[in-house]
Formats: sequence, structure tokens, C-alpha cells
Amino acid sequence: MLVITVESTKIKVNSILIVMGVSGSGKSTIAKRLSMELGISFYDADDFHPIENINKMKRSKALTDADRKPWLEILSMEMKKWEPKGAVLACSALKEAYRQILTSKIKCTWVYLKISESELHKRFNRRTGHFMPATLIHSQFNTLEEPDYGIHVDGEQSIDHVIHTILQQLK
Repeated sequence: MLVITVESTKIKVNSILIVMGVSGSGKSTIAKRLSMELGISFYDADDFHPIENINKMKRSKALTDADRKPWLEILSMEMKKWEPKGAVLACSALKEAYRQILTSKIKCTWVYLKISESELHKRFNRRTGHFMPATLIHSQFNTLEEPDYGIHVDGEQSIDHVIHTILQQLK
């Protein structure tokens, strides 16, 4: 458990925060900003994908559970290393089984960014430089199992509003 002071307020959090949601929901943007606000490291789960997974997604093929398992196990081991100093991880973690693998070695605080499929299509039309094509948006929602725990935030709100909401919930 970390105790972090933000704006003269002490916040107690598990040492790893995972910002989750479908691709394009704002995970990386929100997680980076949270890491700055909390003074802990930021990591993007996409940076840990094996090249085979990235190439598969570039070909507009959805990843299978078998594709994801080694990636999730790598992330779980990395999170154990980050635990002493704390970190914020942006990770889709769409299924409960994925979240169980991620937390098999540590406790964490989950932040779920909820967004509609129509909003996601709008965002993908403005997005550049990411390997995930818009053709896979629907598969993200088909795979998603919304958690019934953690902090749930409307990911369609402004970045400042989302950050404020999360920090309030962490208090």
C-alpha cells in the first residue's frame, strides 16, 4: 500500500493502478496523467506485446486468448517488479480471466474507462500512428467483460474531469 500526497491530501492506493478499457478509450492518456499527478511511473501494456501480436493486429486479426496469455504473464511479472515504487499501467484487460492473470502476483487498484462504441469510432477516425485498426473496434466490445469492482469512470468526459473523478475516488 502506498500513501501518496496530492494537493495536500493523502491518498492510500495499492501500489499498482491499472487503467483498463477498450482500445481508444483513453487508457494511455489517463494513465500518463495519473502517473504524473501521483508521482509514480507509467507503463503501457502495448509496449510489452510480442511482435507476433502486433503484426496480427496490423493485419486486422483479433488476438485470441492464447495470443494474450504470454503477454499477460509478462506484464504480471513486470508489475511485481514495479510494486515497491508504485506504477500506473494502461492495459485493456478486457476479460476477467486476463485481470486474474495480471493480479496473480500483486494487488492493484482498477480504473475502468467506460466508452460507447459510437464514441470510439469517432476517436479512431482522428487517431494516427497506432497499430490497432478501426476494423477491430467491434471485437473489443465483444470481448469486454465489464468488471463489477474498481473505479468506473465515464471515459467520454474531458481528461481533467476523468482525472479529478479518479483522484476523488482514490481518496
